[in-house]
Parts: sequence; structure tokens; C-alpha cells
Amino acid sequence: MKPELLAPAGNWDCLRAAVANGADAVYFGLSRFNARLRADNFTEKDIGKIVSFLHAHQVKAYVAFNTLIFTSELEEAAKQLILLEDANVDAVIVQDIGLARLAQQLTPKLAVHASTQMTITSPESAAFIEKLGVKQIVLGREVSLRELEKFRDQIKVPLEVFVHGALCVAYSGQCLTSEALGQRSANRGECAQACRLPYQLIVDGVLKELGDRRYLLSPQDLMAVQEIPQLIRLGVKSFKIEGRLKSPEYVAAITQVYRKAIDGAVEHLSPEDRYRLEMVFSRGLFSGWMHGVNHQKLVHGRYGKKRGVLLGKVVRIGKDWLELERLLAPAKAGDGVVFEDLKDLENEAGGRIYRVEGMRLFFSPQHVYLNQLKIGTWVCKTDDPQLNRELERTYRDLDIESKTSLDFSVSGKISEPLGVKVKSEVGEVEIKSKIKLQLAEKQPLTKEVLQQNLGRLGGTCFQLRSLHCDLESSVILPLSELNRMRRLLVEQLNKEKTKFQEQKKNKHEMKVQHLDFQQIFPFHQTPASQSSTVHLTVLCRNQEQMETAWGLGVSRIYLDFEDVKRYRDAIAWARQQNCHTETRIFLATPRIQKAGEEGIFRLVERAEPDGVLIRNLGGVHYFRESSLEKIGDFSLNVTNPITAHYFIKQRLRHVTLSYDLNESQALDLLQKAPADWFEITLHQHMPLFHMEHCVFAAFLSSGTDHTNCGRPCDRHAVRLRDRVGMEHPVVADVGCRNTMFHAKAQSGAIFFKEFIKAGARDFRIELLRETSEQTQRVIETYLALVHSKLSSVDLVKKLKVVQQLGVTHLT
Repeated sequence: MKPELLAPAGNWDCLRAAVANGADAVYFGLSRFNARLRADNFTEKDIGKIVSFLHAHQVKAYVAFNTLIFTSELEEAAKQLILLEDANVDAVIVQDIGLARLAQQLTPKLAVHASTQMTITSPESAAFIEKLGVKQIVLGREVSLRELEKFRDQIKVPLEVFVHGALCVAYSGQCLTSEALGQRSANRGECAQACRLPYQLIVDGVLKELGDRRYLLSPQDLMAVQEIPQLIRLGVKSFKIEGRLKSPEYVAAITQVYRKAIDGAVEHLSPEDRYRLEMVFSRGLFSGWMHGVNHQKLVHGRYGKKRGVLLGKVVRIGKDWLELERLLAPAKAGDGVVFEDLKDLENEAGGRIYRVEGMRLFFSPQHVYLNQLKIGTWVCKTDDPQLNRELERTYRDLDIESKTSLDFSVSGKISEPLGVKVKSEVGEVEIKSKIKLQLAEKQPLTKEVLQQNLGRLGGTCFQLRSLHCDLESSVILPLSELNRMRRLLVEQLNKEKTKFQEQKKNKHEMKVQHLDFQQIFPFHQTPASQSSTVHLTVLCRNQEQMETAWGLGVSRIYLDFEDVKRYRDAIAWARQQNCHTETRIFLATPRIQKAGEEGIFRLVERAEPDGVLIRNLGGVHYFRESSLEKIGDFSLNVTNPITAHYFIKQRLRHVTLSYDLNESQALDLLQKAPADWFEITLHQHMPLFHMEHCVFAAFLSSGTDHTNCGRPCDRHAVRLRDRVGMEHPVVADVGCRNTMFHAKAQSGAIFFKEFIKAGARDFRIELLRETSEQTQRVIETYLALVHSKLSSVDLVKKLKVVQQLGVTHLT
């Protein structure tokens, strides 16, 4: 069985383009709860029409429901689930684990697919999600072909992979940059594409000159056409095209190319097809992480927006023309071009070609100022109107209005009326002719004649699907009577359709009205904790910080070392201390676990800590039977009580509130579930990008991966300077993955008393690069807050931190 080709649709034209060009399934979003809110999207009123259109063309309808759900939104999310089930949507693509649980409970006929936003990157994480009852798993884009092979024998749920389109530099579901810097959450569908902006590289406090490379976090676009045969051999069920923000021409071209690749399992991309892929949208095309990491190719750093096809380099310039060294791609009158200026990408000149003579491109002097160009400038072709027209023709005449199919049964005999019975999804209608059938001397009624006359349904919302004819001997009926019967049938079918739709609407409203919200909100408001003991946890990133925190007697210490092999020595040091202390040591897992990396979990266990801070779903699965105390970190994305409950059932002692929650949303969650389930991070440098891309290897070495990069991360401190001058630290972890942290520390201390009133007792402060003296100052200040010896206002002044909880300001 061939895998499905899954195409995106951000509007009606994209929907038509996907269907017309060979998609097996289409995914799209509604106006809420989807990770592409900047797309046109569709409304709840559209959903029935969309599904009818897709199903009429034997194409499946998948709805992107792939954002985190806040506690106050669960009721609306439940209503939308019911709406989608009633509309016969084939599946919802879900990020939030609580929403997946809710769908199983409320809408069992609606299949749930695990979104790439769930950050599923290993067989262990897939096994965890498999237990949720999902019907398909969308793997992280960072999973390579070699890693994908490890899934085959362990996971039964069908797997889906991205094969084309934009690559996020950060792991999906783990990017907090847009929200922290611009108040637009990627986990809420409002990504501001901070990865596509220019950055400067600061190495050991000094600006490193990188020439024209300024887009240090902007990957090329994924193209995996040539990997299709191997992906098929690896058993991938669904091939996904990214692009709900793209044009219908993009959807048409990409779907065409991948349809051919899947049907023919071709291993070579033709020049014509590559041209199409580059023209409709391209920042450069690369196989992404399909063959593992290649830090020299994934991010070239020269630009972060659409470039199209390279035409050539300017060697001569005239008044209204320029001459290229050679034409690298076809050029013709009407094509749009841009003259590359890597020093000022926002104000590059460009225009449309007036005519082409050999290597010379002529332009209208009124629109293009060629005297501003320099010899050696590269010219890129960014628009091909002729190609756009060709692509538009593929879907232009495809009628979006789907029709109700009718099955006719016709019967009768001489001297009796003709009987016509019609069956459809909206009901059944039966009528008889006013005129009795007569013996036909010539031109009797045949099945073909009946099909031709009864099937004249143009201008109606119906279409003939089949006709069964059971007529005795040769009979005849005036065509005028057949026409009258057809009109009457349409009239009665319209009444049946109206009645059917009204019944469907009433049924939906009844479901919504009778929702049992005691099931949706399974936890009553809990009284504030009677315990007066507040536990302060400190996350340390080196031994010096740990020893300082130990000396101050905090409740718990989390160790998050880049070199996890040092964990055993750190635990041994703590066990050897003679001073009496109740401080407990927990070891953090990496934020990402890939296939074959479960050995890191074993290393954590063998170090014999008091507990483990679990940061990924694979870790939750691996440690489920462990006797170690387990804390779930913020990266598990807990934003509502249903998600929290599911993780607590997996034997986690606490879960950390998601950083997507502001103060009021956090309090809302604390009121709907036992407050002692949660730990709240009060102080931290917000982790922004968490990525497979290694800035150290890409720009401080010529190596492609950890085997040949020379590990510059061991020798240099790196920061990325953004456009407003803030310098954000970049830190590598044990898997050579990078995290870019916010330049400024922030504190939610101003909300501390409110959290205490709500019953919260477990709080965390996270260190980054603080010295021993700085560590002591931060910890002592928060201990003073905890023991009511210092106000939150004074804490903020003393530490000079930003007043903020999570990534959003309270509005």
C-alpha cells in the first residue's frame, strides 16, 4: 500500500490546488487552536463544506488542532472537537496531551494524530505517545533516516514525516523565542520567525567577523524528493508538505512533484521539477536532517527569505540593461528578479525583465535603477508568471461546491405508473408518475434514457451516482413527465436535506449542551495547602554553583551539566559531605532524546541521585518503573489540569508549569488541580531556541558534526547579538544541541504571595553562568523572599531582573 501524500491548505485555493494535484489528504486549521494563525484559515461554518469537498474527491480531511490548551479554553476546545467529529473530519493533529485525552473521552470516532509539536524524536517517546491511543505520529523534523530505522521494530503506530518546506531551527514545541522576544507564542500559533532575523556572533566577548553571513539561525528549506524511496522502504505511512502560509501555486507545484516521486519512487529529481520547487518558494533546498547533521550546509547564513532561482552574475551594465556572465536558468520577458545585496536584504532593488537578448536582460528604465548596481552582483529570479499561470490552470476549474450523490431505483410495467426511488445521505424520496406507462412501439425507455433525463441535475446541489432499472417489457413515458418528476424529486430532496441539516445541527447542540464538565475538569478546586514549608530548588549548571547551593541548604538541587559523565562525581561529592543537610540532588536529562541515546538515561540511573528532572517524553517512558523521585520539567508543556493529571499518573511527583503560562493562567491551573502537583520557576534566563543546529560547529569550525568539529564549545563562550543589541548566551549540551538563552534574567517573584495563597509550595530558580559569588547572592535573596525577610519589589531591585513569569507579560 502506497503511503499518503499530505498537503497543506491555508485557504480555499490551496485546498483546490492540493486536491487537483494529487494529495491523498489535506491538513488545514480553523480560526482557533492551530499553529498557523497567520494563515487565512477556515471558520467553523466552513468545516462541513470542506469535508464534503475533500471526501467527494476521495481525499482525507485532517484538522490542525496543534496548540497548547489553557485551562480556561478546555470548554471551547471540547466544543470544537465535537464539531469536527460531527463533520466527519478524518483526524485532528494535536500537540496538547490533555487535548488528546479529551478527544478520546468526548469524540471517540475522531482519530487523533500526534503533532510534530509533541517533540517525538525517539522510539521511547513514540512508545509513550502510542499508549495515548493516537492513530498516527508526526516525528520531529530532526529525525534522520538512520534513526528512523530504529523505530520500525518498536513502534506499531503509523509514522508521518515532513518531506518538504520550511525548517524551524528549533525543535517544534520547544521554541519560546517568538513569545519571549515579541509576545507571539509559537506554541499558540503565532510564531514571529525570530530565526529568520540577522544576528552577530560574539565569541569570548569579541565580535567575530563572518563576512556576508548574518542569518546564523535560518536553515535552508527541506527537500526530500530523492529520499522518498528509502522512506518508503522504512515503512513511513505519510509524507507531509509544510506550507499553510504558502501560495496555491506552491501547493500545486510541490504536490505535483511529490505525487510523481511517490508513484514512481524516483531517486532522481529532474531539472524541470527542481526549477518548479525553487521558483514557488525556496531559501535554498537541502535534505535537512535526513542524513544526520551537517552544520556547514543546513544554515548558510547569507539570507533568510525567499530567493528563487539563481540567474547569474553581472559582468556589464548599460543604461537599461545588464549582462550576465552566463544564464544559469531560463529567463524571459515578464519574469521578476532581485539584485542581491547581502548587506541590506530589506532594501534590495529588483524589477521585471522587459526582454532578453542572449546574456543581456533589458529593463524599463522607469522602474529599475541599474546605475546603482555593481559588477559582480548576483541576480536571482523570484517570480515566473508563466509558471504561475500553468499551476493555476491545474486547479482553477475545480468546483469547490461538492454535491450530494443520488442512487436511483426505477421500476414499472404497462398500465401502471413509473416508480422512482432515490436514496442519498440526506434521506430517501419516492414518487410515482401521473401518467401510466404504455407499450412502446419505438424508442422505449432504457436505462440510458432514464440516466440522461433524470440525471439532468445541473444547477442543483445533487448529482446522479447510480441508476438501477427494473422495467417490465418495452414501455414508454412522455419526456415532459420525466422532467416533471425530476423537478419534483429535487424539490423533495431539498426539503430532506434541510431537515437532515437541521437534525444534525440539533444533535450537535444537544451534545454541546450535555457536556459533562466534571469529566473535562476532573479536579475540584483544592483548598490552599496547610503546610507552611516552602521548598526552594536551585538548578545548577556546574560544580561550583552546586557547592555554593549545597552550602546554603536549599531543599533540592537540580544538576544540568553539559558533560553528564560528571554527574557521578558530583553525586559522590554530595554524599561525602559531613555536614547535616536535607538537600537532595536530582539529575536533569537532556531536553531532547534521539534514537540510540537511551544510554544517557542509564548513566543518570547509575549515578544514584535522589531523583531525576525529566525533560522529554522518552524519559517519562524510560523512568516509569524507576524508584527515583521524578519531576517533569517545563518542556513537557503542561498548561491544563488534564495534561497535568496524565503525567502525575505516570508517577511523576511534580510537573513544572509551562513557560507559556502567565500569572493568571498559572493561578487558573492551580485552582483546577491539586497545587502540590506543580513546581513554578520563579527565576531564570529564559531558554529561547533549543536546536539540533550547532552555532559553535557551524561558525567556529569547518566540521560537519561532533566527529570533526574540534569541539569549539569546550573552549569558547558564545553569544548571539540581535538587532536591538541584546547578547543572548548560547550553550551546548551533551548531545551537541544548542540552547540560546535570553540575555536578561527574569523573575516572577512579584507573584510569589499569590502562588502561596493558591497552595503552591515548590519553587525553582535557575542559574546559567553565574560565578560562586553571584550564585550565593541570587540564592540568599530568594531565601529571604521565601522566609518573608525581603519583599518582591526589593528583590527585583537588588537583582536587577525583569519582572515576568514565563514568556508572556500579564495583560
